[in-house]
Amino acid sequence: MSIRVLFLGEIVGKPGIQSVKQALKELRLKREIDLVIANAEGATNGFGLGKAHSMQLLKLGIDVLTGGEKIYYKLDMVDFIAKNSSILRPANYPQQNPGKGVKYMVVKDQKVCIINILGNADFPRTHLSNAFSLAQILVDKAKDEGAIPLVHFHASTTAEKQSMGFMLDGKAAAVIGTHNKVLSADATILKGGTAYITDSGRCGSQYSVGGFDSEVEIEKQITQIPLRSKECWDALQLVGVLIDIDDSQKATAIETVSIPVENQ
Repeated sequence: MSIRVLFLGEIVGKPGIQSVKQALKELRLKREIDLVIANAEGATNGFGLGKAHSMQLLKLGIDVLTGGEKIYYKLDMVDFIAKNSSILRPANYPQQNPGKGVKYMVVKDQKVCIINILGNADFPRTHLSNAFSLAQILVDKAKDEGAIPLVHFHASTTAEKQSMGFMLDGKAAAVIGTHNKVLSADATILKGGTAYITDSGRCGSQYSVGGFDSEVEIEKQITQIPLRSKECWDALQLVGVLIDIDDSQKATAIETVSIPVENQ
């Protein structure tokens, strides 16, 4: 039995949550989506994910929330993530850390494994196990247990994400990149049957700098003063990729999704 999975791009602030609130329910029904996964580490003011916003997003129809290097930025998430298996920290964080980086679940009688990995480059505050070695171990384990491996890879560089995609081609059903918050133009099915995209974009303002007000971000670049970023509400969209996976655990289709929503 085939399944259809929606990977949403990073949800940025209240504008991102508003985009999910307005567009996800209708999209899920219209396109008969079986599983929704979203990167939400910027949902609370653009930096981190708080308990209240995580609960709101799960109620809005997202099944699994992933986080990257900012997953512990909000203190209430440090305790809450250990109690909610639908929120994933990076699997390559120290194993004693709160929360889990892998989730097994059943979707339309198919066992699915969502694996959340953080890249090794350009995250100086983190001390991680090697992303590539761990990804291979976790994907192989999932396949041994008869589960469809779906990999979310939150990484800084294009080279990292492309390398992960090719390494897991034919093993994972999907390797979806995030972090840059710009929808890339390389959504494809690799030769081994793995759906891949370098970056699934962002939910929230598209006429902005990564979801933030451009004037503040420009001033930060010019002055080098670490000003507080300001959420932007211009040109809101729900953005991500939609993937079809067949009975053989191979991806058969991937398409980008960009749905404009009204600013309410």
